[in-house]
Amino acid sequence: MYKRHMEKILRKWLPAKEIIILYGARQVGKTTLARELLKDISQSLIINCENTSVASVLESRDLQAIKVLFGPNRTVVLDEAQTLDNIGAILKNIYDELPEYKIIATGSSSFDLSAKVTESLTGRNLKFSLYPLSVDELKQKNGWLYVLESLKELMIYGMYPGVVIMESWQKQKKVTELASDYLFKDLLTFEKVKDSSSIRKMLRALALQVGNQVSVNELSNLTGLSRPMVEKYLDLLEKCFIIFRLESFSSNLRNEIKKSNKYYFIDNGIMNALTGNFNPLSNRTDTGILWENFVISEIVKQYNNQQLGANYYFWRTYDGAEIDLVIEINQELHAFEIKWSPKRKAKLPESFKNRYNVQDLIIINPNNFHILFDLIKK
Repeated sequence: MYKRHMEKILRKWLPAKEIIILYGARQVGKTTLARELLKDISQSLIINCENTSVASVLESRDLQAIKVLFGPNRTVVLDEAQTLDNIGAILKNIYDELPEYKIIATGSSSFDLSAKVTESLTGRNLKFSLYPLSVDELKQKNGWLYVLESLKELMIYGMYPGVVIMESWQKQKKVTELASDYLFKDLLTFEKVKDSSSIRKMLRALALQVGNQVSVNELSNLTGLSRPMVEKYLDLLEKCFIIFRLESFSSNLRNEIKKSNKYYFIDNGIMNALTGNFNPLSNRTDTGILWENFVISEIVKQYNNQQLGANYYFWRTYDGAEIDLVIEINQELHAFEIKWSPKRKAKLPESFKNRYNVQDLIIINPNNFHILFDLIKK
C-alpha cells in the first residue's frame, strides 16, 4: 500500500470539529485512506452509504437511530456519501445535534456532493481532494530508480492505485474497465444522462486534442450535442475528476489569445483507454503529448497534495509565441515548457518576458524531471 501525502494533512484536521469532506474519483483510494486515518483511532467506524439499510437510517434524520447506527464510535466515516438524498441536510443535522461525533464524508463526485453541502454546511466543513498516485508517492515507497524504470509504463497505463500494483499484462484490462461508464457513474445517475455514448465521444475527442485549444463548437459538431450541453458536460467531467482545464493567461495585450481553454486528463491511463491506444512509446506518434499531460497532471497533483493554492494557465499569442504552462502562486508567475526529447530547446518569448515579471523558462524533460519536486516544495 502506498502512503498518501493527503493522510498527513487530514490528520492535522482530525481534532477540528468541522466535517471533513474528501472528494475524488472512484477507485482513487478514498476508502483505503480513510482506513489508514482510523487505524490508530479507537471508537471509529467506516459506513458504506451505498448500503440501503445505512442510507435509510441516515436519510430519516432520526437522531436516536443515527446514534444506534454509530454505536460507541466517535469518529465516523460516511463513505460514498454522495449517494444519500439530502446529504447536506443530513451532515448539518449530525454536526448541530450530535457534536460528540467527528464526521468524515467521502464523495466520488464533487458536483453532486458539493452542491448539496454548500448551502447547508457553510462554516461547518473542510474540503479536500484526492487524486491518483503522484510520482512523489511512488518515489517515497519504491525509490527514484523505480520511477525512472517505470516512467514509460506510467505514461501509458496511468497511476490509479489499483493499476500501479498490477503486473504489466493486467493493466490494460483494468484501465479499460475504469474508463468505462463506471468512472462517471455518478454523472449518469445524478444528472439523469440516459445515453453515455455522447459523453464518451466527447471524452475521446478531448483525448485526441490534449495540448491544443479546444473549440466548444467543434465538440458540439462531433457529438451532436448543443453548445450549452457541451459546456455543461465539460464542467461536470471536471467535477468528476476526469479532466481539468488550463485557461489562457492574458493581461489583455492586443496579440494575446484570450478566453480559450486547453483540457488535460487527470490520468494518462484513462486518456489512453478512451482512444484505445496502449501501444508502447516506440510505436506512437503522440509521445510528446503523453509526456505533456503526464507532467502537467503531476504538477497539479503535487500542489494539491501540499495544499498549495495555485492557478494554472497556458499562454499563446496570435503570432505563434507560446508557453505550455504558466503557474501563478503567491502572486508569482512560473513558466514551463515540457519536452520529451532532452535535445529540444526553448526560450522565454520576449513578449512574455517584457510584459511579466518572469525571467526564466523551466524546461521539463525525462532527464531532469526530478527538479519538479524541489521547485514545488520551495
